[in-house]
Amino acid sequence: MVHHYPGRMADIFSVIADPTRRQLLSLLLERYVSSDSPSASGAGEGEFSVSELVSQLELSQPTVSKHLKVLRDAGLVMVREEGQHRFYKIDVSPLEDVEDWIIPFLSADFDEAASDELWDNASDAVKSAAATFGQNVGRRAAATSHAVKSVADDLVSKLRR
Repeated sequence: MVHHYPGRMADIFSVIADPTRRQLLSLLLERYVSSDSPSASGAGEGEFSVSELVSQLELSQPTVSKHLKVLRDAGLVMVREEGQHRFYKIDVSPLEDVEDWIIPFLSADFDEAASDELWDNASDAVKSAAATFGQNVGRRAAATSHAVKSVADDLVSKLRR
C-alpha cells in the first residue's frame, strides 16, 4: 500500500469534483486498460494526444489543456512531449489512498452469505468468465511484478559495479 502525503486525498477529491476532469480521467483510463487501441496521432500505448482528447470531448483545446494541467499538477496524469505534441497517460497511483479510505464504506453492508448464494446460483458461463478474468488479472499482475523486479535487479547490478 502506497501512502502519499496528508492532504493529497483532499486535493484529489477537489480535482475530480469537476465533471470535465472526471470525463478526461475516464477516457484516459479506458485507453490505459485497452491494449488494442492504437492511435493514429503517434500516441504511445495507453496515451492520448491533446487533439484526440479535444475531439473526444468536443471542447476547445485551451479548455482541455487547462484541465489536463490541473490533473497533471495533482499527479493523476503523466505527459510525454514529442516536438510540439503532448501525449497524456493516466497515473492511477495517487488514487490508492482514496481507494484505501473508501473501501470500508463500500463494504459496510457486504453480506457474505448473500454473495455466496449469488455465486452458487451463477451460471457456468458467468463462472467461466469470472475465472478467465481472474486469470487475466493474475497474469497482468505477475508480468508487472516481473518487470519491476527486473528493473530493480538491473539497478542493483549497476550500483554494485
